[in-house]
Amino acid sequence: MELSSKITDWIKQKGTEARAKGCVLGLSGGVDSAVAALLCQKAFPKDTLALILPCHSLKEDIQAAQAFANKFAIQTKMIDLTMVFESLFIALTGKTYKDEMDLSIANLKPRLRMLTLYYFANKLNYLVVGTGNKSEITMGYFTKYGDGGVDILPLGDLLKTEVNKLAAELEVPQEIIDKAPSAGLWVGQTDEGEMGITYMVLDKILSGEIKGIPQEKIDLVKSREALSRHKRALPDIFRK
Repeated sequence: MELSSKITDWIKQKGTEARAKGCVLGLSGGVDSAVAALLCQKAFPKDTLALILPCHSLKEDIQAAQAFANKFAIQTKMIDLTMVFESLFIALTGKTYKDEMDLSIANLKPRLRMLTLYYFANKLNYLVVGTGNKSEITMGYFTKYGDGGVDILPLGDLLKTEVNKLAAELEVPQEIIDKAPSAGLWVGQTDEGEMGITYMVLDKILSGEIKGIPQEKIDLVKSREALSRHKRALPDIFRK
């Protein structure tokens, strides 16, 4: 449990540096947010808030998030963003929303969640905690100013396979660990399907274990990393 203790201490330190009283994060029903929530709870036992923010979400994901929070006595608040999302869609497009795979529309969901998290962070003087891991951050697999719009990333230097291992150590339910990772942007969407690579292969490449890995997969990772650098950096400033 040395790693979990180190991350917990780091979260405490970041809270102290920001003079923040606690943490707020989104709880999706997936393994990354489950691990992040438990680490935040260890850092701030009485001041960790997990928001469940459905927005055309699968019922089983909402139920998994709530069941997990109940199991570990994590304080939660559920805010359904569906109507806000649909109203914004009408304002932007002039038509009624139907399930679409348009990324410009799908990315509205994590951006609405971001502004909700920051509302509570401002109100409670909490830090917004991101749940992204090193694998997806390297691939740019997050929404800029959405789930990428956070104060701290406790799992940001852990590969997906390392997050799964830590989840087992923290006794996260196996069904959450085994669930196919998905950002829930549209029906049937999965992380691996959208990235075009499995986490197992991706993590091997990021660890330098490329023997036997097809060159096209290695090139894919290099290309995604290069094209998404702007998502991991502050905006460029013109210098006069």
